[in-house]
Amino acid sequence: MYKLNAVSLAVAATLAAASFPTLAQSDNSTLEKVVVTGSAIKRIDAETAVPVTVVKMDDLRKSGVTSVEQIMANLTSVQSSTNTAQSIGSSSGGASFADMRGIGADKTLVLLNGQRIANNAVDGSAPDLNMIPFAAIDRIEVLRDGASSLYGTDAIGGVINFITKSSYQGVTITGGYDSPQHAGGKTRSVNAGFGYGDLETQGFNVFGFASYKKTDNISGSQRDFNKRVVGGLSYSTDPANYTQDFEHYYNPTLPDCSGTQVKNVNGECRIVTPAFVDFQPKTEVYSGMLKGSLAVNKDLTLGAEVFATRSKVTTLVAPVPYGGYYINPGTAYYPTGNTNISGTFDDGSAGAPAFAPTSAFPNPVNVQPGFVYVLWRDFPNGSRAQMNQNDQQRLLLTAEGATLGWDYSVATSYNHNKVQQFLTGGYGDGDMIGEGLLEGIINPFGAQTAAGTKLLQDAALNGKLQHAIGEVYDVNAHASREFGDWFGAGRSTQLALGVEARYEKFKSVAEPDFASKVEVSTGVAPDSHAEGSRKVYALYGELNLPVLKTLDITGSLRYDKYSDFGSSTNPKLSFRFQPIKEVLFRGSASTGFRAPTLYELYGNPAFTNTAGNYANPITCPDGTTGSQCSAQFQVLNSGNPNLRPEKSQSQTLGVVVQPANNLSVGVDFWSVRLKDSIGAIPQFALFNNYANYPQLQQYFHPTGTGQLSVISNCPSAQCGYVDQTLQNLGKVRTNGLDFSTQYRLSSQIGAFDFALNSTYVNKYEFQDFKNGYWVSAVGQYGESGPVFRWQHNFATNWHYNDFGGGFVVRYKSGYVDFDPKAHPFVPSYTTTDVYGTWSPAKALSLTVGVRNLFDRDPPFTNQTDLFQAGGWDSRYADATGRAYYIRATYNY
Repeated sequence: MYKLNAVSLAVAATLAAASFPTLAQSDNSTLEKVVVTGSAIKRIDAETAVPVTVVKMDDLRKSGVTSVEQIMANLTSVQSSTNTAQSIGSSSGGASFADMRGIGADKTLVLLNGQRIANNAVDGSAPDLNMIPFAAIDRIEVLRDGASSLYGTDAIGGVINFITKSSYQGVTITGGYDSPQHAGGKTRSVNAGFGYGDLETQGFNVFGFASYKKTDNISGSQRDFNKRVVGGLSYSTDPANYTQDFEHYYNPTLPDCSGTQVKNVNGECRIVTPAFVDFQPKTEVYSGMLKGSLAVNKDLTLGAEVFATRSKVTTLVAPVPYGGYYINPGTAYYPTGNTNISGTFDDGSAGAPAFAPTSAFPNPVNVQPGFVYVLWRDFPNGSRAQMNQNDQQRLLLTAEGATLGWDYSVATSYNHNKVQQFLTGGYGDGDMIGEGLLEGIINPFGAQTAAGTKLLQDAALNGKLQHAIGEVYDVNAHASREFGDWFGAGRSTQLALGVEARYEKFKSVAEPDFASKVEVSTGVAPDSHAEGSRKVYALYGELNLPVLKTLDITGSLRYDKYSDFGSSTNPKLSFRFQPIKEVLFRGSASTGFRAPTLYELYGNPAFTNTAGNYANPITCPDGTTGSQCSAQFQVLNSGNPNLRPEKSQSQTLGVVVQPANNLSVGVDFWSVRLKDSIGAIPQFALFNNYANYPQLQQYFHPTGTGQLSVISNCPSAQCGYVDQTLQNLGKVRTNGLDFSTQYRLSSQIGAFDFALNSTYVNKYEFQDFKNGYWVSAVGQYGESGPVFRWQHNFATNWHYNDFGGGFVVRYKSGYVDFDPKAHPFVPSYTTTDVYGTWSPAKALSLTVGVRNLFDRDPPFTNQTDLFQAGGWDSRYADATGRAYYIRATYNY
């Protein structure tokens, strides 16, 4: 009986080298039963009632993959990802997340060997993919169906299970070097592993892996496409702007606006910041894993596993903006039209206008009548540099075996994640700099005197700003057994039962002494402190019923009880129908439940600015007439203890066909509906729907004159701001199709594997806020990012004797841009990778390759939602360009 592959392998390079798994067998007694991701029952069938993608790591490494982040970017079921590049200018702590189906990384459950690990401590949304011990991974199983009764009904988008080797013998060492054709971004990597003992013959095995990878940054000036600037405009310039009412801005270089990266925008001098923002941060990742197994007897195996990972991510952005600081009349650099700041201003006047205190901004303490506000950027101290150090550890103890007819598994684990944020350059003591501006020591309009230079040097600060810790304690057990052929189907009914107890806690605190000095430039309050904890208990069961020789029905039920959100019961029903050996039908339906994370409940309030430029809907209602018609305004981000859980409904329906021994074709329909989704109301929705939806007006907190602050971290009693506290938003509805095709050809010149995997999204629509309008995001930006109509991965892999090679083509369809009036359409994005392998000796293998062979730049987009603007979108494209790589592996 021949074989059929129904596993939709989404990473094309892996598909091209994968074997066809077994669909049907005449003699099941010769096959070992295994647990497939998504089920608690041990099975012989390679194809279950739910779609599972299996990714083999050996082939991925040949294709040049060096990180889990790269793997996730190539799965067609993953619509978007929060990657390391997006940590630039953000508060993610350098983390990388996967987002299956585009419904949120917090709804994609990430596991290591079937067990949870701690979520990223900074935002609590999901585990950081950089924390997975890359060198130890043997395969990845991706459950493309949601709400697993085994792992948790919070897996609404799906499950990604990273599975390490179960045992290993010998020694292996791999070294690699990646060199982009353009400047920056070089990568060096090395990993080594060892193993001793044979579990079957000696009764034990111990193995370990360690790895190190370092990647250089790509600066904002090292790619030509950075000239395609959109957004990233700021009033804080050098030479400085100054104002008194935050409506009229003056600059000594008007109308030319000849400062550093400054240009004239509608009669005002604005700095263009993307040139100072890294495309890719500098990263270092260390990881190690040690695993031991002991076969006590044929029915009991004990295991112990410990891993530790440290990730360091260093980001560079534009120098600190000191906006809203005061200059007193009579001081050296007060704007009075003297030689220091002479110029013609946008109102036609020469020198400075006559200033006097206003009711909106009354005299601060120690500031004289007639003061002005200055908006200056500290170029003397250079770009702001932050280093985020992320440490993850896990200890896992397991017992697996069989007794009284039951196969059982028991596991207990402790997971710890700590993220520390260090300021390593460019930051300064805001009080010292403010005093220097007030008293005329610092010149915000030109070159510094010796006194000004010394003050700025003395004000420079480096140190630890804050840290966050997340911990998870988990105990779980499940067992399964057969109960005979109840319906005469020729196969036994199977039952699995399980329990789980989990304790989570979270803590985030600032270093008060240091944070107080840099509060104005970081938005982190010195008294910032948030923490919380919860207990979760669960019971679940799964029953597989072979009701006919051709039909299996599986039902499962999970009951969860949260110490802070009550209880929830969620069922799942699936079927597997194989009318003939060449055809398989399958499907499932389930409900899901995700409680808010501890960070979402208790996250610290923090002020920052909008990512893009908007018009204040109060003072500039038509977007062009009035004041504050284009600026980055102050916003408040915060957790919310009043959040409610998210709830979902999911369905899948698929068919797999093998018309010939070497050809497999599969298609799976999927659908997800979500309500009470958790998030902040998008800035686009808040600013552009202020007049049409009165319920949005409650999130605007302007001054008495309707102004919003263009300064981050300005005291709310004095400056206006927009509230982006987390809320239960509206609904999300999405559905589509996953396709997989695989063909194998044997010839006199070697064996070829061809694979095409695609995801088609038919619908993706959501509500930005409760009872709001529906936004369609398929094939268009959709207010917060596009959902690609099509994603394809096509690969060919060839092998002949000691030689091999292949190529991979990845495609994302185009979409309507963020602002279609200015730029209608973002074109499709296609990249091609090629590689070759050679094994000159049994113990040695060499791989060389080129990623992005045709040096495709990210397509232009005018989105301004990300801090990292520059005319591209780091969520969907790679700034590296063409890159060459070499790998060498020695096995002993």
